[in-house]
Parts: sequence; C-alpha cells; structure tokens
Amino acid sequence: MIEARRSRRRLAVAVLAVFAIVAVFSIRLVDIQLVRADTYREAAGSNYYSATLWGTRGSIVDANGTVLATSVDRFNITAAPINVDLEGFYRRIEVDGEKRTEHVGVMEALGEISDAVGGADVQAMFDALTADPDAPWALLVKAVDLEAFKKVKKLGIPWVYSEPQPARSYPNGAIAGNLVGLMGRDRPLSGTELQWDECLASENGQVSYTMSEDGVRMPGSEVVEQPATNGGTVHLTIDSDLQWFAQQALAEQGAAIGAEWATAFVVEVKTGKIRAAADWPAVDPNDLNSASAEDAGARSFVAPFEPGSVIKAATVASLLDAGLISRTTPFTVKSSYTVPGTGTRITDSFWHGDVNYTTAGILVNSSNIGIAQMSELMPLERRIEYLKAFGFGSQYSGADFLGESKGFVRSVSESDPVTAVAQQFGQGMTATSAQVASLYQTLANGGVRIPLTLVEGCELPDGTYTGVPDPQGTRVVSEQAADDVVTMLEGMTTQHPYASQLAVPGYRIAAKSGTAEVASGNAYGTDRIVSMAGMFPVDDPQYAVVVTFAKPVTMKTSAAAVPTFNAIIKQVIKTYRVTPSTVPAPDNPLTW
Repeated sequence: MIEARRSRRRLAVAVLAVFAIVAVFSIRLVDIQLVRADTYREAAGSNYYSATLWGTRGSIVDANGTVLATSVDRFNITAAPINVDLEGFYRRIEVDGEKRTEHVGVMEALGEISDAVGGADVQAMFDALTADPDAPWALLVKAVDLEAFKKVKKLGIPWVYSEPQPARSYPNGAIAGNLVGLMGRDRPLSGTELQWDECLASENGQVSYTMSEDGVRMPGSEVVEQPATNGGTVHLTIDSDLQWFAQQALAEQGAAIGAEWATAFVVEVKTGKIRAAADWPAVDPNDLNSASAEDAGARSFVAPFEPGSVIKAATVASLLDAGLISRTTPFTVKSSYTVPGTGTRITDSFWHGDVNYTTAGILVNSSNIGIAQMSELMPLERRIEYLKAFGFGSQYSGADFLGESKGFVRSVSESDPVTAVAQQFGQGMTATSAQVASLYQTLANGGVRIPLTLVEGCELPDGTYTGVPDPQGTRVVSEQAADDVVTMLEGMTTQHPYASQLAVPGYRIAAKSGTAEVASGNAYGTDRIVSMAGMFPVDDPQYAVVVTFAKPVTMKTSAAAVPTFNAIIKQVIKTYRVTPSTVPAPDNPLTW
C-alpha cells in the first residue's frame, strides 16, 4: 500500500514537471514569435529576407467538371551566391558500397543541374550565380517539374535550394484547346484563359524569414506578410467527350479531302448553350508550337468567311415571315438569272432548263436562280434588315469569345446590284461558323434567337458561384415561318440525293448544304468552302449542328461535309440520349 502511494506521488511529480517544461517553452515561443518578433526581426538585420507565396491559378472545366486547364506544382531552382565557394565543395558519395568524399567544382555542379532538368544554359546559371556574390538568392532554372526537382535535390549541392511555383497544365491536351486558349510564361495570351482572367487569376502573397549565417532558412522564423489568394474555376458549357469526337471527325475527314481547315458546332436549341465548338487543325495548349499562328485560336468565332447556300434558309424564312411566299408557292426557275441593270448571269451548280419548283424545291435543291427570283419580292433594305436581325454583320454570337467577329453585310448604299442578290445565297457577305450555328438555333427554336453561351460562370475558392445571366431571346421571324423552313429542310434527308447518307433511322433531321466560292483577288477562284447545317429531331428540335470544311482538294462540293455531319449527329444522340421522333413528316412537295 505504501509503495503504491509513493508510485502515485512520483507519477504526479513527473506529470507536473512535464507541464512546467511545456509551459516554459510555450511562453518562450510566444515571446519570440509574437511579443518580441519585431525586436528579433530588427536584430536579424541583413539576415532577414522575403519570398513569394505563390497563389494557384484557377481551373477551366467542362459542363461535367472534367478539367481542361489547371495549375500544377513546378519548382524554381535557386541558389544562395553568398554561400558559394568558387573553388568548389566536397560531398560524400557511395561507390560499390564504400563511402568516399569527392570534390565538385562550381561549373561541374551547374552541369549536373543542367543534366537533371533536361538541359539548361550552364553559362547563364554561372552568370546569375556570380552577378552579386553577396546576394542571398539567385534564380538558376525556372519552373521545373517534380521529377527534375527531385534529381536536383539528390545532387546534394549545398548552396542550391528551391521554391514552389505553380505552372499551367492541360490534362486533355488539344481537346477544346481552341476554346481554352494559351498561357505564356507569366500571363494569359488568348481564349478563355485571357477573356476570363479576372476569375482565374491568383494573387501572390509574401512571407518573410530569417537566414542563418550559413545560408539556411531558420525554422519557425517565417512570418506571412501577405497571404496568397487562389483563382476561381471557370465552367464551360461544352461536353469534352463530344468536343473530342467532333475534333477527331473533322481531322479524319479534313485530311481525307485535303481541306485547309474545318469547324463544327453543336448547340442546344432551347438554351443556346454550346456543347461542342471544334476547330481543325487543333492546338494543344501544353505546346505553344503545336499549331501555326493562324490555327492557334478559335477560327470558329474569329474568322468570318463567305458561307454560301446555308444562308438561303435565312432568306426563305424572311420572305415567309413577311407573308410574301409560302412553302408551296410556285416558281418557274429559269436556266439562268440575269441581274437587272447588269450583264451578270447567275446560274445553279447543275444545268437545267425551266423547272417548276415550289419554295421547298428551291430550298432543298439549293437553286441560286430560284433564290434570286424570289428575292425580287422584297426590297433590298428589308432583306438586309432581316439578315442583320439573324445576327449577320450586326451582332456577335453571344458567346463573348475574345476577338469574335460580327461578319459583314453590306448596307443599301454599299450594295452593287450583283452583291444585293448574291448575299441572299451567302456570297458577297461573310459570317463566322458561330453565327451560322446561331442561325440554325434560331430557326430550330421557332424563330427566337438566343445568344450562344460558352461559359456557365465563375466559381470562387470559397464556393461562391457567379453564373452568367440567362440570355434573353429575341424574335427574328414568326414561329410559323421558322417551322416552315425546318419542315422544308427535312427534304434534304428524305428527297435529296444526299438523303441516304444524311438520314439516321428513327430521327427526323432537317439539313441544308452549302458550297461557297472563295474570292481570290477581285474574282472568285476554284477554291470552295463546303458546309452542312441543320437541326433535329424536326418534330421537337433539340440540337443544331453545323460542319464546315475550307478549300478541300479531292471533293469540292457539300457532299464532303455529309459524313462528318451525320457522324456528329449520331454522337449527339448517344451522348444526350435524344428521344426518337414520334410524329411523321408532312408532305413537302418540291415541284408543281
């Protein structure tokens, strides 16, 4: 019993002693780091230094949260020149299980660093090391990856240190690279990276610390002067899997027909959200040299071109809206059309004599002559107003993409007699692929144009989400006019030579072909821009799809765009599980 009491007393004394020691050290720590921090900082004098606390730039993700752009850890390899002995240093090495000491010269050490990081300018590192021999810090190599950092650390060079620095990485490479944009070494250069930099950008902080006489940062001496702030996350509307498929489909067909470039759009009709906006050739933001300068951006938004016959849908919708024609209005389409007041003749892509086409027949068979004849029914000023109401030459697509173009439509005073007619079938005016996609979204949406959306919003590190306001729709043509055009365009997949290639069993699809001549100097040459545009299912349009190839070599008609258009529609059906059509197509007479 007595022995047990003694044991408890000894344990109590021991516990009190431990608490006393901890209390003393705690008080001392508080005294050093808080109460007398300024005093010690002043005493440290020239041994007190500052360093950057790196903030992390935010990510760019797709509609499903798949990361398209993010920041990863990189490391700056630095040195303390004040600790460098130009005669070299000694280090311990192990050879065949035996430990030895070897002498390493400064240039030899820098050569080892160069090898470890995959190549760095040894002379430049030496110059940085010797520029100010009394400096506590010098940058040798900037932003190496973790593997290189480990190799440098393993070298055991006493005066070499490192500091973390975030760098940009694109895990999915070229997928949506045209939309994500490019980052330079220190700043965003293009695309979403630049347009949404306010959301993505981080803010670096600053930390101060004390360095010992031998150049080692003193543990516990760090004082955060300014905390770093991380960037937010930008949420895109695209589906990266669908984007990948569209890019692959463009690349495959583009290479097969020898095209110069190509674009593809998938737009959600009811919302205007862009689910895919593909460009070929594609750019990989991980490699600034992966594409030429002209292919490095998003041509689909920034590079207008003469779109050709895909614009005929807008012309017919305008005339329907104005009450000047109907789906079955009869026209006798001549073998050519002479522009009034000029000797210029407009022809079709195929020769024919007089043909009795309905409005639907003119649209489905893509008759330039028929479009020219029906355009006479509406004054030029009104025709131009309709084109601009669809967005051509007057409005951006709504996606707010950096550097986006409005295209070009001539005013009444600028229009010569030939252009006044030709622009009704997509020549003598220009549009971007995004604007063409917007046209077909408008027609599919009952004549209401909803600005396209590429970015859903910005999510800050604290979870705060700032969404892009829902775009407000604008009526361009009546619902009846839009529905009539969609009904007529269904003839491409049921009554046209392309029908068997365009059709997808179970789904009603409306489409319009386009083969535009490409201007060369003051005249049109032999190059063509070919397109297929449309929407589906016709009985309840959900998606608008547009595919364009520029300057193909082996196939210079819109037939070149048909396989890609069809493949993308099938992929959209799989991706979004689009319900098959349930209502049969109405009669669509093409002739009278």
